[in-house]
Amino acid sequence: MKNKLSGIDIMNSKISLSLLTVACGGALITGCASSGVKNPSGVPVTEMKADERGFVAGTGIESQDMVAVTDKMARSILGVPEIANATTTPRIALLSINNDTRFPVNKDVFLTRLQTLLISKTQGKVRFLAREQMQALEKERNLKREGAVTSVSDPRLQEFKGADYFLTGKLSGMTTKTSAGTSDYVLYSFELIDARTSEIVWADQSEIKKQGLEDAAYR
Repeated sequence: MKNKLSGIDIMNSKISLSLLTVACGGALITGCASSGVKNPSGVPVTEMKADERGFVAGTGIESQDMVAVTDKMARSILGVPEIANATTTPRIALLSINNDTRFPVNKDVFLTRLQTLLISKTQGKVRFLAREQMQALEKERNLKREGAVTSVSDPRLQEFKGADYFLTGKLSGMTTKTSAGTSDYVLYSFELIDARTSEIVWADQSEIKKQGLEDAAYR
């Protein structure tokens, strides 16, 4: 014997069907459309420390190399007698670093990190000159001399501080490629030059060699 649906049962069934349709429609809009945030078939983003070697790696210059090299150079510079035994605070200006490797890396990031390390960790043991901001500094000094922003009687407006030393460096590389893979050797060398005598008062280096089956693309 067949069961007969009451009017209430039919109404409830229609309501349930309507709600299901709305829910499915919402899922199509929010769940089925690609948001670009997560790709189930891909590899999720992994947050790592800058000194860690990740699974996306090549034989070239990478973040862990930059961290290791600049940490070593900062410690080495602080041991130089001209810095460690200075009676007055040495002032250092940065010179451009040369990149003779095949990798188009942001070469100046080495000196930027090295400068930041020395400023933040030495508590005023050394000072760096902001030579890259000279245009803005000269404009500000002229405004002060004209009395536009401060008193013209400030004796410190007469001149900027000169550099005692110049810090520079060079990235040199050698590459070998065969059917077996790629091998890269990179030499990181840095110098501290006396601005008065042109003498190299400090020099140090770090060298890293890597081999891999495939060559990575660096940008």
